[in-house]
Amino acid sequence: MTATHLAGCSPSSSRPDTSTPSQSAATTGSNVKRVLLAYFSRPGENYYYGGRTDLKVGNTEVLAQKISRLITCDTYRIQAADPYPHDYDATVQRNVREQDTDARPAIEEGLPSLDGYDTILLASPIWNVRAPMIMTTFTEALDFRSKTVHPITTYAMSGLGTTELDYAASCPGATLAEGLAVRGEQVKDADDEVEQWLRRIGLAAR
Repeated sequence: MTATHLAGCSPSSSRPDTSTPSQSAATTGSNVKRVLLAYFSRPGENYYYGGRTDLKVGNTEVLAQKISRLITCDTYRIQAADPYPHDYDATVQRNVREQDTDARPAIEEGLPSLDGYDTILLASPIWNVRAPMIMTTFTEALDFRSKTVHPITTYAMSGLGTTELDYAASCPGATLAEGLAVRGEQVKDADDEVEQWLRRIGLAAR
């Protein structure tokens, strides 16, 4: 088997997001697109330039925080009912099993409603070329018809991976639009990249 890498992505020890999406500090206007940022994150030992590092706040969560500070959006944190291990190698092994069996890991909290949202940002790490299978649990459970979906990833080697194809299949009726992929080790310095992307897709002022 070829080497499998998990892009560093972990939440903080706190659990700020639940089944009810929380709104960013920016105020909404009647003529502003409503945006939901849904993200999955994993704490613990992560891949870092060929080695390992222990992240208290992981890369995808850092990226989600950057986005939510720049635009008006609600956030929903996807949490596994059976949390992933702290150990990197154990998480790699579990992810391989889930991919091989086409698993749908359960989500801990109730799912949000997509009613009223125009745009959905789906953020996750890339594990072994694709998003963790729990992202498919999330997308298959909801109705994405008429929504615009933007994949967002943190990665070690694979960029957006297969997210565009996977979300096109699991979000029937949605419009798949430009995604954002940020290397996990560089996410803390990605402010300009994030802002430029948000401007290109029309969610931030030019």
